[in-house]
Order: sequence, then structure tokens, then C-alpha cells
Amino acid sequence: MLQPDWILYILALMALAGGVMAVTTRRIFRAAVYLLFSLTALAGIYFWMHYEFMAAVQIIIYVGGIVVLIIFSLFLTHQTGQPLPEPAPLQRWGAAVLAAAAWVGMAVLLLDLPPALREAAMPTMSDIGSALLSVNETGMALPFEVITLLLLAAMVGCIVLALKDRTALNT
Repeated sequence: MLQPDWILYILALMALAGGVMAVTTRRIFRAAVYLLFSLTALAGIYFWMHYEFMAAVQIIIYVGGIVVLIIFSLFLTHQTGQPLPEPAPLQRWGAAVLAAAAWVGMAVLLLDLPPALREAAMPTMSDIGSALLSVNETGMALPFEVITLLLLAAMVGCIVLALKDRTALNT
């Protein structure tokens, strides 16, 4: 069943608005919340395109993990209410040039896409799960487990650093 195009336009507008507001605000906590809205709208676009796996990954990893980690880190550093410094004019122009170059690069890539890739078959959830968790030569189970251990080590390191800072403040 085809969904109306206006849903895509609303989600795209929400993603763009959240992204622009995240990089232009002077309050770091607000920037994290705007990033949350932008990434959630991107997950909605994935759902609209019937890429349920990508939408679930977007919500679990980026919205549920990365943004929550950023907000948690902000609260640990007690810097949520302080405004960010104004960027230098050279930084603003550099950012504008890089953004324009990224748009041009994406347009060139999309216009030069071979027809075979334009009509590629959409993998099913079963295919993705088999590819990620199989233990044969094409499986990704070992890298998946290594990334899990790295994330666990990073979390433990963050907790140790946070506790070390608190004990230094109390003495």
C-alpha cells in the first residue's frame, strides 16, 4: 500500500529543521534535543520507505544510544545551561562551503548511479539477520561481538572517569 507523499515531506521538513536548529543554537542541551528530533524524523522516513530494519537501527542506536549518551554526558559535566561560544566568521564560511560541497557530491553520486543499483532488490529482515549473525565466512557475528565489547569498555571508562571527578570534587 502506497503512503501519501505529504508524510514524506513533513518528515523531511522535520529532519531538516531539527538538523539546522541543532547546529545553529547556542545552547548545547537544546542542540542535543534538536538532534533527537532530527534523527527520529529520519527513522520515520525509513519507516515510510518500508525499510523497517534501518528504522529500528536508527531508533535503537542513534536515538536510543548516541543521543541519550550525549545528553547523559552533558548532565555529568554540568554544562547544560551555558551558551556555546560564537563561531568565528571563517568557521561559518568553511561550514557553508563544506555543506555545499556535500550537496553537490551527493547529487553527482545519485545522478551517476548505475541502473542496476537503482532497481536493486530490497533485502528481507531474515536476510539481514542471517548476514549479521551467521558464523560462516560471510557472517558478521565476530565484528558484532567485538563492537559490543568496545561499547561496554567505553561505558565502564565513562563511569570510572565520572566517579573519579566526583571524588576529586568532594576532597
